[in-house]
Amino acid sequence: MSLKVTSTQTRPGIITISPIGSVDTRTYTILEEKVDSVLKEKPNVIIFDMEFLDYINSMGVRVLLKSRKHMKKCDGKVVFMKLQPQIKKVFDVLKALPSMRVFASIKELDNYLDAMQKAAR
Repeated sequence: MSLKVTSTQTRPGIITISPIGSVDTRTYTILEEKVDSVLKEKPNVIIFDMEFLDYINSMGVRVLLKSRKHMKKCDGKVVFMKLQPQIKKVFDVLKALPSMRVFASIKELDNYLDAMQKAAR
């Protein structure tokens, strides 16, 4: 199985990371390298768009949790959207979701981000 990871700045301070394929023992470093690169840009929010992620194992979850921990130290946020059912199940089993925000769509995420930014004014 393979993995491709892209990142785009969707708004100033907001970067979307989109993994496509499978994050496993052989491919997690691809995701980790992209996340590390994004963290160097010091964003306020990292969005993980999981629409095309087919599989994730504990190494991939570790990368996501590590990014969340880093962002929390910097008063930033990590959010997830479009989790496929099998990915959500992994998060549920690991009890990783209760403290993380997950969004069903871009619109729901945009509404959240707008409200967050208005509250900061």
